[in-house]
Amino acid sequence: MQFGIFTVSDVTTDPTTGRTPTEAERIKAMVAIALKAEEVGLDVFATGEHHNPPFVASSPTTMLGYIAARTERLILSTSTTLITTNDPVKIAEDFAMLQHLSDGRVDLMMGRGNTGPVYPWFGKDIRDGIPLAIENYSLLHRLWREPVVDWEGRFRTPLQGYTSTPAPLDGVPPFVWHGSIRSPEIAEQAAYYGDGFFANNIFWPKEHYQRLISLYRRRYAHYGHGLPEEAIVGLGGQVFMRKNSQDAIREFRPYFDNAPVYGHGPSLEEFMAETPLTVGSPDQVIERTLKFREYFGDYQRQLFLMDHAGLPLKTVLEQLDILGEEVVPVLRKEFAVGRPANVPDAPTHQSLLAKATAAVGV
Repeated sequence: MQFGIFTVSDVTTDPTTGRTPTEAERIKAMVAIALKAEEVGLDVFATGEHHNPPFVASSPTTMLGYIAARTERLILSTSTTLITTNDPVKIAEDFAMLQHLSDGRVDLMMGRGNTGPVYPWFGKDIRDGIPLAIENYSLLHRLWREPVVDWEGRFRTPLQGYTSTPAPLDGVPPFVWHGSIRSPEIAEQAAYYGDGFFANNIFWPKEHYQRLISLYRRRYAHYGHGLPEEAIVGLGGQVFMRKNSQDAIREFRPYFDNAPVYGHGPSLEEFMAETPLTVGSPDQVIERTLKFREYFGDYQRQLFLMDHAGLPLKTVLEQLDILGEEVVPVLRKEFAVGRPANVPDAPTHQSLLAKATAAVGV
């Protein structure tokens, strides 16, 4: 399994100090968090994509390229890339370039995002969200696999004899996850292509994600990619840890209570009971995360959201120390116990290259 973190890049006032970081500070903090993730032994750093305040992650490939130059092992990903409002031609170019620069340490998550106004900002209609996601990814999939593409669709100008450059590294496109909070159409899309499916796993009860993941697994098998349990699943999650749970709850409560996303709603205790949010000791986080396998089956990637709601950088780095030193080593060991032999590992450039090479008999 792969373990890592994902960020939504929010610029949020720290409710305990009243201080709001500048955009420059937040951007540099995200880089520091990525470097720390590699230092403590995590596998993946993923950044969201937003084009509106209070977020700063408007150019994921720029940030990930900078991080690639400063890391050696970390897999660089997105959470998500807006397949609806980005031009698939530009996605093909940008991520192939990042793939070369990072020596293959890149994959990406396709999604529609959660900001309605972004559609007209990029000349699109939100009512076309699902059709855009389907058509744009169909084109992207071809651009990474065909040397010359002739194409015509509803939402962009036709292509005649088009070649995307650079071509994917070693002829192997970056692995794609399709991320969804609520849309069965996206689970169906992931299954159709044999790609990965990433369930946000933050704001909803487990039953909601069970339905989406079960649909994806069934349809993955329907399309002939393997058994349902061989489908590639990723999960999100939220945690905040201290040595004992009382300290964790006391410290995190003001951030939760004032967070733009879920503040001023259900109590922290209610939210923890109804969603995967875990605020407590490392042992509690381990226990809660291991339960995910009972709910969703064996899966390949676990990402945690840790740098949101105004938490200062110092605190986030402390959280990463705890995650890397006390939590992930136990999770790696426990998730390996009883894992069926036919459940695949998370795809990497090396594994995808080996599979492609074997397929052509080289």
